[in-house]
Amino acid sequence: MTSLTAPPQRSVAHPGPRLPAGLLRDLDRPSHVFRHLGPNWFASVMGTGIVANAAASLPPHITGLRTAATVVWALAALLLVALSCAWAVHWVRHPRIARGHAYHPVTAHFWGAPPMALMTVGAGTFALGQDWIGLHTAVRVDAVLWTAGTVLGVATSVWIPYRAMTGHKVAADSAFGGWLMPVVPPMVSAATGAALVPYVSPGQERLTFLLACYALFGISLFSSFVILVQVWSRLVHHKVGPAAMVPTLWIVLGPLGQSVTAANLLGSAAHLALPRPYSTGAEAFGLLYSVPTWGFAMMWLALAAALTLRTARVRLPFSLTWWSFTFPVGTCVTGTSALASRTHAAAFTAAAVALYALLVVAWATVAVRTLAGSARGTLFLPAAPAA
Repeated sequence: MTSLTAPPQRSVAHPGPRLPAGLLRDLDRPSHVFRHLGPNWFASVMGTGIVANAAASLPPHITGLRTAATVVWALAALLLVALSCAWAVHWVRHPRIARGHAYHPVTAHFWGAPPMALMTVGAGTFALGQDWIGLHTAVRVDAVLWTAGTVLGVATSVWIPYRAMTGHKVAADSAFGGWLMPVVPPMVSAATGAALVPYVSPGQERLTFLLACYALFGISLFSSFVILVQVWSRLVHHKVGPAAMVPTLWIVLGPLGQSVTAANLLGSAAHLALPRPYSTGAEAFGLLYSVPTWGFAMMWLALAAALTLRTARVRLPFSLTWWSFTFPVGTCVTGTSALASRTHAAAFTAAAVALYALLVVAWATVAVRTLAGSARGTLFLPAAPAA
């Protein structure tokens, strides 16, 4: 099985002068910041962006929340630009290592993070950024990021499973929550694409766009179901496994919460492209699919929390997998908010607020730990080799 529990090995290929204590002190050279920069870093953009997007979706009006959320969206956008530039340097200076991420049986699955980061920032641009840059510009930026994220996301949903089926060494106990990462982007496309439906030209173009969003919904839904069964089976037969992998159990909430969001938002937009009774059926599907799925998501949240607390009592080392505590919970917030808006049920409104409070606490905790690990340089060291 692949393990991430072994301590990372420091690179010694290019020894150099040590840096001042407290500033990237665990790296031998400043250039090593880019040497092992993997796609999993984009999970920080996802986790930051969803804090903003989830705030915009909350049913109750909270004074000052939209302004604060817009600032967080801007932070996510800046982080996306910075990481994209750093990753470009990584590919130019260390192409062999960069290509190697796709061949690592764990890291490869996090290729799903870049497309979701693009679409998360794009959705925030439409929902919040328009206050600063105007609706017209916000729609254009969102459309560009959605298109780029969708193309890359569909590619990863085929490419990474293909790599796992043909090249990765996969043991019977290898299934983990990260396997969902490459197949969730199409669901994010479906959920965030709903906001763009009114801005697509009426007629065949709008109809095609809406149907494409539902097709993307299906790609992710059925792929996620297959993987979830394997993750459940692994937990039952092989138990929790390495502590570093435990946070990835929260990734299961991603496709669940995002599918609830997508089903409701697409249902609300369906009347713009589909005739009755299909548009009415789409709205009904949004509710009838979402409530049972939301129930399962809450059950999994409780299960993941129990397994995480059980592991933390012994030891839960910090790593970038902790970002799994953020984006998946954020999708539960947006999904719950969508249900609250559709049903006007006070219970869903209260649940959305409670889940958002959990999201903010998780994000603040993980962000602080990430900044500290980045300052020391420990997060820029190579991952443990696959075993």
